[in-house]
Amino acid sequence: MHIPDGFLSPQTYLPAWGVATVAWAWAGRGLAQRLDETLVPRLAMLTALAYALGLIMLPLPGGTSGHAIGVAALALIFGVRLAFLAYSGVLLLQALLFGAGGITALGVNALALGLVGAAVAVGLRRLLARCGDSVAVALAAFVSLQVSALLIALVLGVQPLIAQREDGSPLFFPLGFAVTVPAVLLPHLLIGIGEAALTVLVWRYARRKGWVAA
Repeated sequence: MHIPDGFLSPQTYLPAWGVATVAWAWAGRGLAQRLDETLVPRLAMLTALAYALGLIMLPLPGGTSGHAIGVAALALIFGVRLAFLAYSGVLLLQALLFGAGGITALGVNALALGLVGAAVAVGLRRLLARCGDSVAVALAAFVSLQVSALLIALVLGVQPLIAQREDGSPLFFPLGFAVTVPAVLLPHLLIGIGEAALTVLVWRYARRKGWVAA
């Protein structure tokens, strides 16, 4: 669900870059103390999985795309900070190498998919812990994807309201909430089922291997 370049107004992407820069600094604080010879290959393997998932894109109306993202698995295994940093790297590489997403939109994409997606997954899994591990992980992954998709839809849908020509026509993304919200959310309801199932499988594997943080 990457937003490409040219779809967002400077009023949107410049503040997002500012917030994302602060978030990256926060996420990177103390990172060196966590990285070691065991964590690096594990994180790299699951980051590569997230990278691959992001390249299997279903085109959606209006210029965005739908796909699983793998952020929930990263967050539930490595925590919000590492998941956010890892997925920000995924977004940057996909934008540079394949044009999936954009550099100007990187701040928005990283915050919506990486930071919010990771935080929702971790928070919801803790909230649902009494439901059992598999149920909690599955719901956390499903809801995390839907929240990220909703944020992307809202950011796109607000563009006609905040950047217009003198005649009132949109300068950037032309479609409003009535189009973006259902166009992005409805396909991700189905994609979310696959995301949830995959996250449960990855999380179970990580737990067996002792990767899951207490």
